[in-house]
Amino acid sequence: MKASPAQYDESEVHLDSTAHIMNRISSQLASQLSLVQLDGRRRPGPPALVVVAHGSRDPRALSTVRTLLDRVREQRPGLPVHLGHIELNEPLLTDTLADLDAHGTTDAVLVPLLLARGYHVKRDIPETAAKARVHARVAAPLGPHPFLVETLYTRLVEAGWRTDMTEEERRTSAVVLAAAGSRDPDSAVDTRRTARLLARRLGVPVVPAYASTATPTVPTALRALAARGRDRVAVASYFTAPGRFATECAQAAPWIASAPLGTHPAMASLLLHRYDQARATPAATTPELASA
Repeated sequence: MKASPAQYDESEVHLDSTAHIMNRISSQLASQLSLVQLDGRRRPGPPALVVVAHGSRDPRALSTVRTLLDRVREQRPGLPVHLGHIELNEPLLTDTLADLDAHGTTDAVLVPLLLARGYHVKRDIPETAAKARVHARVAAPLGPHPFLVETLYTRLVEAGWRTDMTEEERRTSAVVLAAAGSRDPDSAVDTRRTARLLARRLGVPVVPAYASTATPTVPTALRALAARGRDRVAVASYFTAPGRFATECAQAAPWIASAPLGTHPAMASLLLHRYDQARATPAATTPELASA
């Protein structure tokens, strides 16, 4: 018979806690030793990781991003992790890069906390990096990538999406992938690719729709699906953090709406993956679509 939590021996809990502490100490020690060469001189540290968020007037967004950065630090102890915003929140990216320079950091990798290509990825962030005294290269945006699909799937299940649908239920179900929208056609290409990946994961149609700028809008996509007999439709929030767009899209849902991607562990893993990709890519390479 399986023991209840109260029946476990306190020594087991103590040993488990001790092992956890020892693992953390070993990880931190290994991280420190990796900075020292055989002759005792200090190795050059890795480039700083600067996560570039858009910025939002919603205070929940900043809180979410800060927590996500803590997840990144947990996954890779010893890596310098910083935050910079394009607008609306402090610190701004320009200030973060100036502060790194003032404290002697010479190299940084800027990872956009953005889900598709667009003006910010192609122009704003590279131009800011080019003006900085710190040698900064720009990573690809987060999407599309299987880690994002896994996060979207998890958030839908948390919202009430059933994983054991009957065939009849599948024939009447669908998902609207609600994204911010952009005038850049590459942004729509990336979002459509994420929608296709999510459709394969769920086994139902997934239609991309947008909160602003691009078409179709979320209500338009919902009406089109209803006309096809798909009246059991979920809205998947394709936003990194809570905000006005995410709230408006969720309110349009006729059934369930998932929470933003937020601080899911896969998001932290993806930020580190893009960081590693950028380090392995020649500095002159323009950030483009990266799907691996």
